[in-house]
Amino acid sequence: MKKTIAGLVIATGMVATPAMAQGQNVAPGGFYVGALAGYEGLDVESDDGSVSADADSAVYGITAGYDLSLGSAFVGVEGELSKSGGTTEFPGSLGAAREGLDADGQYYIGARAGFAVTPGIAAYGKIGYTSLDTRSFTQSGSLSDLDDNTDGLRFGGGLQVQLPGPLEGRLEYRRSNYKGIAGTEIGDVSTDQVVAGVGLRF
Repeated sequence: MKKTIAGLVIATGMVATPAMAQGQNVAPGGFYVGALAGYEGLDVESDDGSVSADADSAVYGITAGYDLSLGSAFVGVEGELSKSGGTTEFPGSLGAAREGLDADGQYYIGARAGFAVTPGIAAYGKIGYTSLDTRSFTQSGSLSDLDDNTDGLRFGGGLQVQLPGPLEGRLEYRRSNYKGIAGTEIGDVSTDQVVAGVGLRF
């Protein structure tokens, strides 16, 4: 299901080619702030790759950035702070000291670039650094919880639509890949998110 949703969003946002951006189509520019909410799929693997676990949750956050309009195209920088509530647990057969992982806050800063598809609609891609707040735990309570931040790479794309006045809307898919959690049997961690947002452009 996650792959189907992600594929639809990417196809919608990125199938258009720059040739579609005619001279009269002006890409967005300037500072903006916004809020977003949507779906997150969390996937976790053990450090030896023998087992995996996943969870679904809501994600919500705030974003801000700046776009430089280049006529029918644009480039920009963006930052985001988001929260989610995914919790995964490895099967007991793994024998891990800490078999569970909570995903909490995510921090992102990166670049994006896109082009005007039609007047008022732009397609874009994005890539950048992201950090994930985590809590590793054991159900037995024999070990204290381990709070950690793990670094990763986020990439994605979407569509941006001009709304009345200074408002704009977004539909976006992004994937974040994180390193393993030090001091645990938790290996690769990834999130897939589909979010919608509303922003105010200055």
